[in-house]
Amino acid sequence: MAFITKTFYSQEDLARHLQTHRPSFYFSSKTSTVVPYDKLDSLLPWKKDEDYYLCDLSKLPPHMELTSSGNLILRGAVSWEEAKKFLKSQGRNLKTSPTEQLALITAGVATSCTGERCFAFGTMRSQVVRLKYLNFKGEEKELHRNTPLNTSSAFFKKYSEDYAKYASFKNAPYPRFEKEIDLMIGTEGQLGLVTEVEIETVEDLAVNYVFMLLPRWEEDMGPHLEIYEAVQPHRNSIISCELLDANCMNYLKPDEKLGNNQDVIFLEIKSDAFEEIYGNVLCGLKLTPADEVYEIAESKFHHVRAGVPRAIFERNSQMGVVKVGTDVQVSQERYPDLLNFYRDAAKLGVNYCLFGHFGDAHLHFNYMPTKDESAKCLDKLLELYNKVLEWKGSPFAEHGIGLLKQKYIKRFHGENQLGLFHDLKKEHDPHNQFFPQGFMSAEQ
Repeated sequence: MAFITKTFYSQEDLARHLQTHRPSFYFSSKTSTVVPYDKLDSLLPWKKDEDYYLCDLSKLPPHMELTSSGNLILRGAVSWEEAKKFLKSQGRNLKTSPTEQLALITAGVATSCTGERCFAFGTMRSQVVRLKYLNFKGEEKELHRNTPLNTSSAFFKKYSEDYAKYASFKNAPYPRFEKEIDLMIGTEGQLGLVTEVEIETVEDLAVNYVFMLLPRWEEDMGPHLEIYEAVQPHRNSIISCELLDANCMNYLKPDEKLGNNQDVIFLEIKSDAFEEIYGNVLCGLKLTPADEVYEIAESKFHHVRAGVPRAIFERNSQMGVVKVGTDVQVSQERYPDLLNFYRDAAKLGVNYCLFGHFGDAHLHFNYMPTKDESAKCLDKLLELYNKVLEWKGSPFAEHGIGLLKQKYIKRFHGENQLGLFHDLKKEHDPHNQFFPQGFMSAEQ
C-alpha cells in the first residue's frame, strides 16, 4: 500500500476519481485543528492491499455570486477571507466568522464550523439554504434545508430523540439528521463532497469593538460570570462575546498584548445599539469598573483574536507535540462547573491557556506541553470528557472530530448513533471510500 497525494483542478477530474471508489482522505487549506497533516501516514492506517489517496481540493476553481435576496452562492476553493472581501464590496457580510479566515468554506460546511458570530446569528446549519455535493458515483446532487431527511433506517427515530437534548448546542456529539442538508453538514465528508453552498448573509452594519480587563479567571471567576449573564438578553445587539485569558498574552508579541496579567473579554456590538449596551450593560456591571472598559479597532481585535490559536499551533509544531486542547460547550447551568474543572486542570504543572466563545459557554482550554508532559495532559482530558458526558454537554462543538478526537467521542455514541451511521454509510458510501477512518465508519 502507498499513500498517493493527488491535486484536483476541476470538478470533472474529481468526479472521475470518485468513480474509482478508491479509499481517500480529502483536504483543502490544512487549517484543521483535529487533523495533524504531518502525521497522516501513521494516523490513516489502511489494512487492504490497495493505495490510499490524499486528495487536495484547494485548487478547484473558485466562484462567488450574490443573489437578489442577499444570499452568497459559492463553488470550489473559496476561503472565509475571500468571501468576506467579496461581500463587503457588495455591502454585505458573513454571519459566521471562524478564527482561521484562510480555511475554505466548503470544508467549514463539512465540519459544521461555527465561529465568533454564532452569539448573534446562530450556527452554520441555520445559515445554509441549500448545497450541492458529489456522491460516490461522481454525480452532483442538490439538497435543501426545507426538505426533511428521508431515510428508512430503523434507528432514525431513536437517534432524533437522543439528539433533542443537544438541540441548543452549536454541534452535538453527533450530527443533526433532520433535514436533507444535514447529510453534508458536520459529517466531515464521510457521505459525499460539498461542491456548492448557498448561505445567508447580513447587511454590513457598522460595529464597535470593546474589551474589558478582568482578574485572572483562576483567581476570581465572578466578574466573568457576571458579564456572561449580562450579555445573554442582548444577542440582537451584541454579535460576539470572546475571551482571551492572561496566559494567552504570553503567546503574543509585546505590542499586541492587552492588560497587565489580566484576562480580556471582547464584545462586538452593533454601532446603532452601542450607547444602549454601554449604558445599560457595561456601566451596570458591579464587578468590572467602567475604567477597565476600552474600545479597540476592528483590525486589532481580529489580529489579536486570531493570533493566539495560530501561535499555539506554531508552538506545538516547534515542540513536536500534537495539540492537547478542548472544544467543550455546556449549558448555562453547567458553565461554572466547566470553569471549575479547568481551574483544577490548570494545577497540573503544565503551561496552559483558555480562550474562546465566552458568551456561548464554549471555551478552548489548551495545554502547552513538552513531549514528556503530553501523556498526563491526555489523561486529564479523559476526565473532562467523562464529566461532559455526565453534564450532557457537547465535547466538540465547533471544529469537528477528524482524527485526533475519535478516541474521546466514542463514549458519546450508543446503539442508536452507531446504527444510523452504519445505515447512512451503507446508502451513501457503499464502498467506504469517503474518509474510511472517520467517526461514522464501521472501520472505527
